[in-house]
Amino acid sequence: MMTMTTMMTMTTTRRRTTTMTMTMMMMMTLMMMITTMTTITMLLVKVTIMLLLLLMTMLLLMMRWRRRSRTMTRATTTTTMMMMMMMTMMMTMMMTMMMTMMMMRRMMMMMTMMMMMMMMMMMMMMMMMMMMMMMMMMITMKTMMITMKTMTLMKITIL
Repeated sequence: MMTMTTMMTMTTTRRRTTTMTMTMMMMMTLMMMITTMTTITMLLVKVTIMLLLLLMTMLLLMMRWRRRSRTMTRATTTTTMMMMMMMTMMMTMMMTMMMTMMMMRRMMMMMTMMMMMMMMMMMMMMMMMMMMMMMMMMITMKTMMITMKTMTLMKITIL
């Protein structure tokens, strides 16, 4: 499978390679996880690989987006990068919590498990809300800047 991915990278053009290979890798990891879920350590390794791939894909996408939009300032790109990093961190946290739950399943009761799950969900929701707010603020700031620029231009023209 790995060889297949490499072959694909070799054959495809530069424009397609980034996305194609990344998607392929993701699929690969998922398949591996589904097929060989033997030990907890193995699972952990697989999870880490998955997260790394996710981070790589995000970064690649960001780079491409940055190349595309010339008007976008460096500040906005950095903020988006930070957001991406936050997302990855959240993913890692979630995974670790899941792992701990899996370890403690024998000792714990079902009710406690459910409570943990609920807490995780709540945290996720909160983080998502925060992200949305940040995005909205960014957009508003952008619009404000544009309006200010236009206003100044108008003033100049009036004068």
